[in-house]
Amino acid sequence: MNTKLYVANLPTEVTETELRDLFSPHGTVKSASIATDRQTSQQRGFAFVEMTTEAEAQTAITAVNGKNLRGKDITVNISTPKVPAGAK
Repeated sequence: MNTKLYVANLPTEVTETELRDLFSPHGTVKSASIATDRQTSQQRGFAFVEMTTEAEAQTAITAVNGKNLRGKDITVNISTPKVPAGAK
């Protein structure tokens, strides 16, 4: 059961609280974390939002994908695990 969402094309000034507020009308948000650069601590333009159930995750994708947030159209998909380099 994958309830973690990948949120792309985020404006750099968006906060985790704003993400929670954006997704919470579509279900319970378990977590929201914005990716930052390890060296500069600047936002990288994407985040992960975890919903409680798959149904809530799907509802959130339908409702939020393509939505304009601070002048940028965001993309929301189910997050897929990162495959390590060299793995088959």
